[in-house]
Amino acid sequence: YEFTESDLRISVMQLKMFLEEYPDETPFKALNYLTGECNYGGRVTDDKDRRLIMTLLADYYCPEALVKGHTFYGEEFFCPEPDGLTHDQFVEFVRKLPPIPPPGVFGFHDNATLTKDQKETYELMGALLLTVGASSGGGGSGPEEVVGEVAKEILGRVPEPWHVPTVQEKYPVDYNQSMNTVLAQELQRFNKLIAVIRGSLRDIGKAVQGLLLMSTELEGCFFHIFDGATPEMWLGKSYPSRKPLGSYVNDLCDRLRFFQTWIDEGIPYSFWLSGIYFTQAFTTGVLQNFARKTKHPIDTIGFDFDTPLGYKGKTSDDIKEDDQPADGALVYGMYLEGCKWDQDSWQLEESDPKVLFCALPIVFLIPELKNNFKKFEHYNTPFYKVSTRKGTLSTTGHSTNFVMWMRLNSTLPQTHWTKRGAALLSQLDV
Repeated sequence: YEFTESDLRISVMQLKMFLEEYPDETPFKALNYLTGECNYGGRVTDDKDRRLIMTLLADYYCPEALVKGHTFYGEEFFCPEPDGLTHDQFVEFVRKLPPIPPPGVFGFHDNATLTKDQKETYELMGALLLTVGASSGGGGSGPEEVVGEVAKEILGRVPEPWHVPTVQEKYPVDYNQSMNTVLAQELQRFNKLIAVIRGSLRDIGKAVQGLLLMSTELEGCFFHIFDGATPEMWLGKSYPSRKPLGSYVNDLCDRLRFFQTWIDEGIPYSFWLSGIYFTQAFTTGVLQNFARKTKHPIDTIGFDFDTPLGYKGKTSDDIKEDDQPADGALVYGMYLEGCKWDQDSWQLEESDPKVLFCALPIVFLIPELKNNFKKFEHYNTPFYKVSTRKGTLSTTGHSTNFVMWMRLNSTLPQTHWTKRGAALLSQLDV
């Protein structure tokens, strides 16, 4: 967001005005609203980011900040007593603060330092790759041989597109079973991706043999493969992904196998939520099944969530027909960032040192009337497709990255996990 110096100046002026006009009682509620929702929040379009701004601001615009001895983090970050201190003494106090504040000052876990360092390293390596030529090393194979071999291998792994009409004969459009429609739409999306991948790899193979002239787009694809990166040509038709080439191909093949198993064996007892191209279509299909069954308007229905203890330690392979719920869906394949799922307390807990991600156990998506959601201690966890946590609105009105909110068990307050940046991801970057 394009925050400016003017945002800070107007916020300071408003703070000074309120402190002078209300000397007996500081209007914290007004200060929080003006600074968080108007001055800074007015530039913020994402509701998750606005929630974070208001949460961080509430740690400073609060009555506790005026209490003697109150600390914001540790023993170093506290409010000095204003009585008797000159301007120069205040400046000197600020100068003695650590030049690089620890992550906890912002509410992060210590692991946030690792995440930051990893990001900087990846950016540095990416910049270095741009400076490296495509010439072969001493005695090694040239780029044509390397890319040709990789293209041939990937072509052997990625299957031909599905014949969707044949699949629709087995899974016809059914008013009471929206999953049939979801399956057909998913196959169509993957078919477009498969066609682009196989077509570009065949063209690269011909170009390496001198049978075809490379276009600018194909040349970019060639050098991405040589660098071990996923080609932009593929990502233009792909589900969101930040994986390098090898991991991307493995992930794609796993997704294709999931849908082939669905076609061969019938609707799964549990769903690999992360393997679905357009996740919102699947969740809408689950809600539609319930709405049509119960005759309730779909806009009055939402998802309640549960992580059943009965599935503790189980994987998707352990889910059998008897475990399949009458309504809703069992889903798996999600990862927690900024926290972990504790197997003993069976709720969200602090991340282990140097462990950035943690797998979430099987989750039960329960369609229910919004007025009937059960109440329990939880954290309203945002669920994203990739770790960038940003996206754009598609023509369907859905975000290209954010999927939904999930309520997960937690005895810690919402603000704690909001400052930790705790979220669910459908896939990792590796």
